[in-house]
Amino acid sequence: MATTNDLKNGMVLNIDGQLWAVTEFQHVKPGKGPAFVRTKLRNVESGKNVDRTFNAGTKVETANVDKRTMQYLYNDGTSYIFMDTATYDQLEVPPEVVGDAVNFLLENQDAIVATNEGRVLFVELPASVELVITFTEPGLAGDSATGRTKPATLETGHEIQVPLFINQGEKIKVDTRDSSYLGRVKG
Repeated sequence: MATTNDLKNGMVLNIDGQLWAVTEFQHVKPGKGPAFVRTKLRNVESGKNVDRTFNAGTKVETANVDKRTMQYLYNDGTSYIFMDTATYDQLEVPPEVVGDAVNFLLENQDAIVATNEGRVLFVELPASVELVITFTEPGLAGDSATGRTKPATLETGHEIQVPLFINQGEKIKVDTRDSSYLGRVKG
């Protein structure tokens, strides 16, 4: 048990039998009345976001979430197989839990896998990954001045928008949160 004064971003709370991750919190001390804590919570399983206000000092139940760095091995057709790099234990993760992370997941890539009481909650990738473009239309000289984009297919099969001057076979940096192009990778 913790109090609302102990809240931190990323902390997972057990509220009414459901797991909620704290995405934002703000302690408010109005001129009149008692202090309170305004929070934004994300349901760990459904991804639904809600705003919730707690009185300051209210006890809240925290969930024991184990976040481990694991290596993605392969997809066996029904689930994604991750390996704990410390113990070499393998863990099967269903596709619905992996979610959009599959668009940026390559074999032997590290990811953070969060579990609670043996149940996998979510898979978290770094904020950006480096991937090779397997297909895009050829770029034209002088296309770097405009802000126009074209579709490009990544080595994972995911399609994103890239500037016109990017060519097939180039390695680029991609934001895993919104599938946006961040830049070329040098070397």
